[in-house]
Amino acid sequence: MPAPELAAFRPLWTEVARQHAAPLSQAVLGGFRADRLAWAFFSGYQAAGRVLQPDLGPQVTFGLAVTEAGGGHPAAVETRLSEGADGGFVLHGDKRWSTGAEACDVLLVVASAGEGPDGRKQLRAVRVPTDAPGLSFAPMPPTPFAPELGHASVRLDGVRVGADAVLPGDGYLRVVKPFRTLEDVHVHAAVLGHLAGCARRWQWPASALERIVAAVVGLAPLATAPPLDPAVHRVLGGQLAAIADLIAELAPHLDAMPDEVATRWRRDRALFTVAGKARALRLERARQALTA
Repeated sequence: MPAPELAAFRPLWTEVARQHAAPLSQAVLGGFRADRLAWAFFSGYQAAGRVLQPDLGPQVTFGLAVTEAGGGHPAAVETRLSEGADGGFVLHGDKRWSTGAEACDVLLVVASAGEGPDGRKQLRAVRVPTDAPGLSFAPMPPTPFAPELGHASVRLDGVRVGADAVLPGDGYLRVVKPFRTLEDVHVHAAVLGHLAGCARRWQWPASALERIVAAVVGLAPLATAPPLDPAVHRVLGGQLAAIADLIAELAPHLDAMPDEVATRWRRDRALFTVAGKARALRLERARQALTA
C-alpha cells in the first residue's frame, strides 16, 4: 500500500504493533508493510523504543531527544532538569534532530540534573508527552535520504513533569547507549523485512528471499541480548557486515524494480551509512575489551 506520508503509514504500523508483541516481529513486519525505507526505519525505531519502554501501547509512537547544538555526547547536553516547587520537575532546553518528533506521542528527553562529585554531568532520561505545555517543535531541514521521515528541533520551555516521569539511573547508560545498539538491530531487521516485501512484490528468486529470512534469523538473538555487552557488539558487527554484503548482492533485483521504486531506493540507501563511524568505534572497543 503506497504511503507517501507518515500519517498514511502509521495505521499500518499500529496494526502490526497490536498483533505482534515482540519488538523484533514489529520491526520485521512493519518493514514488510512499508513501501519505502523511510517507514522501514520508522518501524525499527519504534520497535527499539519498545525494548526500552515496553509499556508503550501499539497506538503510541515514541521519540528520543538527545542531540543538541554541540552534538549527542554527554558533555553536549545543556538541557536542564530541575526540581519544581510542587515536588515534580521542570525541563528547560533545546534539542535538535529528533526523529519523527512532531508525529510522536511520547519523547524520552535526556537532560542534565547538575554535576556529580566527579564534576561530570548527571544525566537523566525523562518521559514527556508531546502535548505537554511548554513543549514545541520546529522542522529541521529534510535529509537527502528518506526525506519523508522528518526531524525536528524541540524546545522545552518550563515543561513540568511528575517525579515518576524521570527514569531511574544514568540517562546516558540507561537509555542512549543501549538504544544505539537496539536501534541498529531493529532498524536492520526492518530493512530486511522491507526487502522481503520487495522480493514478494517483484517476484525475486526464491533463493533471494531465503537469504533475507536467514539474515533476520541471524539478528534475532541480538534483539533480546544485553545491548551493552561487548560480545553482542562483536556479533552485531559481523551481522551488519553480512547484511551489507547481502544488499550489494541483491542490487540487480533492486535496480530492476519499477523506476519510481528503484530511484527512491537508490536515493535512500545512504541511510545505511548514518552513524557508521560510531558503529566502527563501538566494534573496535568491543574487540579491545574482549581481547583484554
